[in-house]
Amino acid sequence: MPVEVVAGVQWGDEGKGKIVDILSQNADVVARYQGGANAGHTIVIGDKKYVLHLIPSGILNAKTICIIGNGVVIEPRALMDEIKMLENEGIDITGRLFISQRAHLIMPYHKLLDEARETSSKEATIGTTGRGIGPAYIDKVNRCGIRIVDLLNRDALKKKLRSNIQQKNEILSKIYKKNLMNEDEIIDEYLEFDKQIDPYITDTSLYLNEAISQNKHVVCEGAQGTMLDLDFGTFPYVTSSNPISGGACTGLGIGPTRIDKVTGVIKAYTTRVGEGPFPTEFDAKTAEHVRELGDEFGATTGRPRRCGWFDAVLARYSAQINGIDSWALTKLDILDTLDEIKVCVGYRWDGREHKSFPASLEQVETAEPVYTTLPGWKADTTGVRRMQDLPENALAYIRSLEKMTETPVSIVSVGFRREQTIMV
Repeated sequence: MPVEVVAGVQWGDEGKGKIVDILSQNADVVARYQGGANAGHTIVIGDKKYVLHLIPSGILNAKTICIIGNGVVIEPRALMDEIKMLENEGIDITGRLFISQRAHLIMPYHKLLDEARETSSKEATIGTTGRGIGPAYIDKVNRCGIRIVDLLNRDALKKKLRSNIQQKNEILSKIYKKNLMNEDEIIDEYLEFDKQIDPYITDTSLYLNEAISQNKHVVCEGAQGTMLDLDFGTFPYVTSSNPISGGACTGLGIGPTRIDKVTGVIKAYTTRVGEGPFPTEFDAKTAEHVRELGDEFGATTGRPRRCGWFDAVLARYSAQINGIDSWALTKLDILDTLDEIKVCVGYRWDGREHKSFPASLEQVETAEPVYTTLPGWKADTTGVRRMQDLPENALAYIRSLEKMTETPVSIVSVGFRREQTIMV
């Protein structure tokens, strides 16, 4: 059975939740490998919509084991709220959810630092969700982060927390003029959290490697998208981890030789949230039209997403970085009413046309997209279940994207429901 990585290949919000939910119906294990509660994966089953932030999208399939890997940073309240939500919906997670003992925790001071930086007039804003993700990863790299395994030793936890809180209080009070935090309150809160999550904690790397050796079908789920990757995204307007397929190895503790397949989730157009360059962004009128059609508002924050045409330059770059085997093309139906559809096939700067995605932020910001225009299909695709039944121009659009990106399409989504999916 394969080990498959599902990665977003644009700026996130590509529809990974639905794709993972569909793939997990035939999977034994779904494992989330990076990010935090800043991610929002939306799944619609019947008339019910579920928004998951930390727990893998496979949790809605009764036989699927779900793992939160060491690469994820966990905010305790968000996790417990999510568990409670699932229990209230009658979804039994007993024996189905495991959390890495090596995962780092988001502390109250991480959220305070995140909000302080984003609202400071002295610092450039990135457009974060303010949930403490970045500061938690900073502490991880700085080797002063708090891991779940640290909750097991009360005295050691107190010592680490007191040192961290004293340091953060210095920063918050002297630089950002914020109120000081109470050490004892934070310590008591996290020791109580330890009691609540204790049944879920395990050595998830060992669990996954044993499952793979037993020929179990494993789906590795990323959050955000390739263009928000810390190393390969539009730096500095990126997230603080590695959403690319390679992040599955470091974020779950599995070797690269274990991975059999990488599926890239990509929209039939492009969106991004927050600050940063966006070469194919629509004009205001077209953006509003597509945003309403596609319900392009953040699942976590509710922020309106910026919308633009499909970017084949970006897609080829993402295919290269991730080693994409095939695309899961989402939201094709949102283009149903358009007379014509543009696709970016190159960037022009310094008087020359370029086919590759530049590392320079300034070049991305000033790049003029080179478009080819394809005819729209002006027909409803939401009821189509077979490729051959798609409108001729819709099929031609898909074939054009395959050719431009040199990557085949294996899944086409024509609506937000499970059944509105074409398996190629």
